[in-house]
Amino acid sequence: MCNKQKHLLFFILSFLFFSNFVSAQIKISSIQIEGNKKTKPYIILRELPYHEGDFIRKDSLAILDTTAEQQLFNTSLFEQVTVHAEAIDSTQVVIKIHLSERWYLFPIPYFRWVDRNFSQWWNEQNRSLDRVNYGLNLRQANVTGNNDKLTAAFITGYTQQSILRYQIPFIDKKLRYGLALGWQNFTQKEINIATRLDKQVFYKTHDIIQEGYRANASLLYRPNLYERHSVQMGIGRNEISDSAFLYQASFLPSLQKTFSYVDLAYSYTHMHFDYNAYPTKGQSTDFMFYQRFSKNSNLSSIQLRKIWASPLSKNNFLFFESNTLVKFLPNQNYTDNKLLGYGNFQISGLEYYVVEGNAASIFKASFNHSLGSVTVKNIMNSKKLPFIKYQFWAKAFTNLGYVYSEKPVNGNRLSNTLIRTAGVGMDIISIYDFVLKIDYSLNQLGDKGLYLHGGINF
Repeated sequence: MCNKQKHLLFFILSFLFFSNFVSAQIKISSIQIEGNKKTKPYIILRELPYHEGDFIRKDSLAILDTTAEQQLFNTSLFEQVTVHAEAIDSTQVVIKIHLSERWYLFPIPYFRWVDRNFSQWWNEQNRSLDRVNYGLNLRQANVTGNNDKLTAAFITGYTQQSILRYQIPFIDKKLRYGLALGWQNFTQKEINIATRLDKQVFYKTHDIIQEGYRANASLLYRPNLYERHSVQMGIGRNEISDSAFLYQASFLPSLQKTFSYVDLAYSYTHMHFDYNAYPTKGQSTDFMFYQRFSKNSNLSSIQLRKIWASPLSKNNFLFFESNTLVKFLPNQNYTDNKLLGYGNFQISGLEYYVVEGNAASIFKASFNHSLGSVTVKNIMNSKKLPFIKYQFWAKAFTNLGYVYSEKPVNGNRLSNTLIRTAGVGMDIISIYDFVLKIDYSLNQLGDKGLYLHGGINF
């Protein structure tokens, strides 16, 4: 009798547990999309954390809807995104997605300084129009409605160049593999040929001083919402003039006037942010391995970059970034030695300086506080975008860095020493991933000043 009671009790408890579990599940009956005039539905569905027919827990539905909104907005295809679930009955919901697409075609005049940042061009180079590139930059996003991107640029001025790039994120039925192709050729009459006192030295002539080209093809792989892999193969050639070679014989990696190469790069990214252009919550990991093949000038490098954004409250968050790059240099050439001050190795407060070496690591930390937002009427009187919203964030930040140089050049003080900067600033965020950073920084050398960074992402 005792065993029968135990079995009966076990049966009742099991029944109650599974009944409660089943009742906590809800079925996604359908997903309805509105506002995608050009974007293909499967591109939208690919970004969602659920699918039609899925059973999910009721208490997780709101979180998944928020994730869906963030993923769709981070495609840079839409100006506005809303996702909400509407109950059909106690066991079923329909997901309703309302979208407002961005402008996708931008045949805009190209005008941009060639220096590493605006402050360097404005102050050190005296706003010289001789150091400006200008021309026509045609950018077409979402070319066929498949989130593919086409860029064609014809640029003259400081650098004469033509650029053609195309990328399509998916080429297979399972929406995992994509392709990217690129071509660029250029000529220059001025180059950054050396570094003295941690600042760039430029060499200019009336004739072409450097010319070259690069072509590349990439295979893209995206297994899930947050991870991306890329394998890129490229081929290129650079050549400098006789006068440039006499000035700096070790400018190119080949230590000669011409330099031809083939390279291979693998990159991995795991990114999960609320907003990729200006994250206030989430984290990312970027890893890249690069291998260049060239006679007597092979180069290997490894880079690891991590970003964390941690909210403290609705109006405050902490931001951290670490970035480390190690190069296995073939010889002591100028081009391969460039590190801090180039690409994504930038530190606010060192806008006028560059540091060379074999390896570098930087760490950034900031406290950000929301100052609110302002919505203004679009002066272009656009029906598609009648109002423009601006968000304002105040911040206090500090940065650390270290560049190891096996053979430091005399007069350069910032390699093989701890680099320190700090400051306060304000960030302005608006439409089309516009982020303008206004920083007042000081560094260990005693320099201080106001610096501008950022722009708009078309």
